[in-house]
Amino acid sequence: MKFNFDSTEPLYLQVADQLEDAIFVATFVEGEQVPSTTEISKQFHINPATVLKGMNILVENGLIEKRRGLGMFVTHGAREKIQEKRRQEFYEQYVVNLVLEAQKLAINESTILEMVKRGFKIT
Repeated sequence: MKFNFDSTEPLYLQVADQLEDAIFVATFVEGEQVPSTTEISKQFHINPATVLKGMNILVENGLIEKRRGLGMFVTHGAREKIQEKRRQEFYEQYVVNLVLEAQKLAINESTILEMVKRGFKIT
């Protein structure tokens, strides 16, 4: 995990984002315990309350769960929830804007699809 202490994004959101990303890329897998609030706060010199606030976002989103006396664990289906959320964000941030810009430029659907197919050939 890397935190940007100079960022305008609050640290608790950075904690939530980084833990979510670690779950998404399978650094932490379903059923596995994530580092404790104390471990993260000591390792990165962040207030434990800040870390807990970030972790609670993941609890609210059903990505991790608290097990009394044991710690926090990745829930089953967490990776799929993150993937679905990110797909929706991708649609809202990129596809909608792509279509709106294409309409302004009078680019039709078939031309956009051809452009996207051409883009996939690059990688």
